[in-house]
Parts: sequence; C-alpha cells; structure tokens
Amino acid sequence: MFKPYPTYKDSSVPWLGEVPKHWDVRRTKTVLCERVQKGYPDEPLLAATQTKGVVRKEQYENRTVLALKDLHLLKLVRFGDFVISLRSFQGGIEYAREQGIISPAYTILYPIQPDAQSYLAWLFKSQPYIENLSLYVTGIRQGQTIDYEKLSRSELPLPPSREQAAIARFLDHANRRTRRYIRAKQKLIKLLEEQKQAIIHRAVTRGLDPNVRLKPSGVEWLGDVPEHWDVVSLRFRYIQCLGKMLDSKRVLGIHPLPYLRNTDVQWYRINVSDLPEMDIAPYEYERYTIRSGDLLVCEGGEVGRSAIWSGETRNYGFQKAIHRLRPRSPAHDLPLYLNYVLRLAAQAGAFNDGHESTIPHLTGDKLRAHRFPFPNKAEQAAIVRYLDNATSNITTAIERAQNEISLLREYRTRLIADVVTGKLDVREAAVRLPE
Repeated sequence: MFKPYPTYKDSSVPWLGEVPKHWDVRRTKTVLCERVQKGYPDEPLLAATQTKGVVRKEQYENRTVLALKDLHLLKLVRFGDFVISLRSFQGGIEYAREQGIISPAYTILYPIQPDAQSYLAWLFKSQPYIENLSLYVTGIRQGQTIDYEKLSRSELPLPPSREQAAIARFLDHANRRTRRYIRAKQKLIKLLEEQKQAIIHRAVTRGLDPNVRLKPSGVEWLGDVPEHWDVVSLRFRYIQCLGKMLDSKRVLGIHPLPYLRNTDVQWYRINVSDLPEMDIAPYEYERYTIRSGDLLVCEGGEVGRSAIWSGETRNYGFQKAIHRLRPRSPAHDLPLYLNYVLRLAAQAGAFNDGHESTIPHLTGDKLRAHRFPFPNKAEQAAIVRYLDNATSNITTAIERAQNEISLLREYRTRLIADVVTGKLDVREAAVRLPE
C-alpha cells in the first residue's frame, strides 16, 4: 500500500494540516487569474455540472431555461479554465472541458502555470477543499455563492510540476478503475432488478394460479388479469392524504416531531437517520403523522416510489411531497400488496405524464384516479408471502452490490483527499502505471 512522504512541515492552513516538506503553500491569487471576457455570442452555451464539470449545454440534461438573448453579456470559458458556479460550495470548483460562454454570475479562473490544470482539477473536487469552501460562502439559501475576493486570499498546496503530473496521472488511473468496477456492479444490479421485476410482474398481474381464467384489465400497462379480480380506481380502496408543508418558522416550535422527507422514502425501506424536526401540534397528529402499516408514496422525484412504515410507535410526521395511504377497509386490502403493485406501475411508466420537459408530480387527484388490480385480501396476502420469499435472495444480492458501490465511492473520495493534500506518496506508483 501507499506510504506517507518521508518528511512534513506545518502548512499553517487549518483544513490542510501538514504537507510534504518540499511542497509550496501559495495564495490562490498567485496560482489562478480571473478571466472576464465577454462579447462572444457565437460560442456554444455551457453548463457547470457537479458530476461532469463544465460541458456544452445540449449535453447536459437539465430543465434550466436560458434566454437566448444578450449572449454577448455571457462570460467566455476556455478549455482548461475553472468555473465557480452557484453550487460550487456544495460540489467544488468545476473544470472546463469545452470552450464556450456561461452565466456572467460565475467566476472564471485559469491557472498561471498551464501544466497545473490536471492537479488543480483533482484538488478542487476533493472533500477537504470542498469543506473549506464553506468558509467563503455569502448570502442565504438559494442566494448563496462564493466570495472569490476572499477565496483568492486563501492558500493552496502546490507540489512541484512533475509531481503534480504524477499525482494527476495516478488519480486518473485510479478513477478509471473505480468507475469500471462501479459500472460492473451497476450492470449486475440492473440484471437482478429485471429478474426481480419479472417475478413481481407475473404475480401481481396473474396471481399464483397458472390455470386462472383472464380478462382485459382496461389498463394499458397492466394487460390481462384474473377474471375474479377487481380493477378499480385507488380512491375506492384507499384513503389518500398528503403531509404537512415544510415551514421554517415552525422548526423551533413547542411540539417538535421528526418528519420524513421525499428522499427518506425508498423502495421497500424508509430512512430514519438524522431526520429534521417540525412543530406538529397534537391536534394535527391524525392528519400529519404515520402509524405502523401506512404506505408512503413519493409525490415527486421518482414518482410512485413507496414503502411501508413499520417503525417505532412514537409519532413521526411526513412532508407534503409524500402521500400516506391507508385501506378504507383493512379487512379487504393489504398495503404490502399495493406496495408491490406500485413498483410494477412505476417501472411500466404508469405515472409518467408524457411531458419530458416538465418535472413529474403525482398529485393526489392523479394517484386516486389510477386503476390497480385488487384480488381478495387472502390472495393479496398469499402473493405477498410468495414475493417476499421468491425475491429475498435477489434483494440481498442487490443490497450487497449497492453496499460495495458505496464502499468503492468512499474509498475513492478518501484516496483523492489523501493524495492531493500530500498524506500519501504516489510518485513511485505513478511511474509503474501502464502507458
């Protein structure tokens, strides 16, 4: 494994700590210059992304609308420049792989020494550096941005030029390998998900009797279903309720309760770690809290994503981006069964509104109007038992692969941080890399 450098010195920079003795520690403004060039309306429009760097706008699938006027006011970005965007305090400073024009609200920088580009690109996306950027944030909430005047006076580690190249080469190689491993795991997960989905599809559209007589369901994504099943709108079988609108003024009330957000509801599981709190008065509990057996469904994001709450007996709230479903008659319907049906419906695109340019939302009216298959409760329970048993090994394999991906990403994050800040010496390893 990699070893530290032989000797170190104190950098006098809190986030950096000790650095190799032969490294420089320089002010940002002695390493980078600001580029303020406008008047290039014919250059392609660029977008600053946290995952792909600075790329052409048409290559980046987002829903940001850019007015195609006053293009001469946009700033020029050259290949190899760095861009401080309105989200850099969250994901670091972005490296430009294209020449073009970008928002005048962004800060464009270029290295005084061009051969420093590759090393700086890794440094600016490292976790210690990103955390350090929070010291230079101004504004509140959506108006937050980085004050470059202050940031320019901050200090950076700067190895000798040849060592910068070795570090960049090593990290490029390590990142390629990690991405290759992650892609392989993701491919495996996709295959396992398809296998699991095929099992679910068969059970919730045909039941467990292979000789059952079928009838058209009248629902395009569903196809034929057993003759004795009901296919009706959700409103006739379940009571739907949206959660409480988030209110920053009520975070510090006298009745604080943890509440679930849209992102806390994943397929078949619910996160309860580090939940925020909201003031929900006792008289609101019936409407805005959950109890064991409730089916929670995402209204936005991955619409239709759902899970059963089987957690603690204490009160938990839920936000307005989540639907709470309860059977109108618990004697007739089982939420665990509907959870499987919703997964099938979401996979089949049943909740898509057909407009790719808009953010999808599954409103209460839309959800209540959707038609789903409903056998009797005994058959619902049998289907749930069968699916739980038939898919348990697949689910375990998927979770194992997902955990391995998380570990790979954590390792990559730690490795980048240790290498760019001089905690690990990779010079010899870089020399041994294949061309």
